[in-house]
Amino acid sequence: MKHFIATLAAAVALATAAPAAAHVVLDEPMASAGAYYKAVFRVPHGCDGSPTTSVSVRIPEGVIAVKPQPKPGWTVKTETAPYAAAYQIHGKEVSEGVVEVTWEGGPLPDDMFDEFALTMKLPDDKETMMIFFPVTQTCEEGAISWDEFPAPGVDPHSLAHPAPALMLHHGEGHEHHH
Repeated sequence: MKHFIATLAAAVALATAAPAAAHVVLDEPMASAGAYYKAVFRVPHGCDGSPTTSVSVRIPEGVIAVKPQPKPGWTVKTETAPYAAAYQIHGKEVSEGVVEVTWEGGPLPDDMFDEFALTMKLPDDKETMMIFFPVTQTCEEGAISWDEFPAPGVDPHSLAHPAPALMLHHGEGHEHHH
């Protein structure tokens, strides 16, 4: 879980930085801890001119109740596995769930962008300020792993392939959207 949690300084730096257009990013980079959230991953290009044929998103520990949105022209697969801990959802304990979602198909031409969406319940752990969603973008020729995490004190803009990041807001009252 250490890899998915950044210090407050790194979280603030990422949240206040404008997302680079060349990276896979979340459309909404901030959400309420413990809330239901629609994550929209924006894929801005292919791999050095080659069309995208697959997008895989790894789900960080503590994120549960993951459901992918289908896309015309793409098939969607989910991988389930045990969680490191048990979580409560709607009064029931869950100890396993979706840990990776993959869309295959398209293809998405290099000169176009697209969005891939999931709904999920976010962690409510007060110590978790930021979570990261490593993404693998596979193309007809090549692949890009968007899986780098900024270390404390490191400028997130210095990363060649940053993982999409979500800053969690810990405030009064949680959204309860399904």
